[in-house]
Amino acid sequence: MSPRPSPRRGAPKGRPPHPGRPGGAPGGPRRTPSREKEGLGGEQVEGRHAVLELLKARRRQIQRIFVADAQDPSDILDAIELEAQRQRVPVQVVSMARLDREARTEGHQGVMAIASRLQTVGLDTLLQHDHPFLLVCDGVTDPRNLGAMLRSADGAGVTGVIVPRHRAARISPTVTKTAAGAIEYLTFCDVGGIPAAIDQLNKAGVLTVGLAGEAKESIYDLDLGSVPVALIVGGEEKGLATLTRKRCAAMVSIPQLGKISSLNAGVAVSVAAFEVARQRGFKR
Repeated sequence: MSPRPSPRRGAPKGRPPHPGRPGGAPGGPRRTPSREKEGLGGEQVEGRHAVLELLKARRRQIQRIFVADAQDPSDILDAIELEAQRQRVPVQVVSMARLDREARTEGHQGVMAIASRLQTVGLDTLLQHDHPFLLVCDGVTDPRNLGAMLRSADGAGVTGVIVPRHRAARISPTVTKTAAGAIEYLTFCDVGGIPAAIDQLNKAGVLTVGLAGEAKESIYDLDLGSVPVALIVGGEEKGLATLTRKRCAAMVSIPQLGKISSLNAGVAVSVAAFEVARQRGFKR
């Protein structure tokens, strides 16, 4: 593969769409709309792996892909352009400086896509799975932690992710980049309140397991392989909210041998999710 060419003749001119406003032009102060109006997010996808998985999943409409010119030869860039051609997704070559200005992450790797927002389903839909394995994010606000959680969730076979509509990170470009394409394969449900959602899970026979570093019971002492499971993780600073804790059927910790009392939220979810997967025999 030769270096990325200069913008092709006939390619659309102008700057890439402003983040979060596909096809729109920059300018004027940004306003932060409510989750109800803006949805879960995910419209702007940055990073080579994230964009390639967006194409491969074929779950969302892709409006346009932007590729920076003069990049070194790369198999994954070739794969992106080939898959985009197959699906007739427009690819626009722009300067790296222009992409730097429009990207919201520092590691966009010379590729950005604009797609339709992620769709959500109702909690009842998640419960229709034969053997649900759910991840419940209670006020996770750090986008890198959320992205890491979603990447681990996909790897461990999570069948649905529940997020609150308020006081939580949206699926931003940083989340999509960190998740490395995992968001394209996960099923999301956004709810008005996490405690009420846990009540519904409990009534449906799902074992609701809250993660807390100070909990006395070890996650390794629970039977997580034979029953429907929901892992519930809190925010980075405050952990699980009081009402959330009260509704969890079990509160567990991950035993540690070091001096630090708790794990990073993203790491804790990874350890816990793969413990569920281990007990289930890694069967979806």
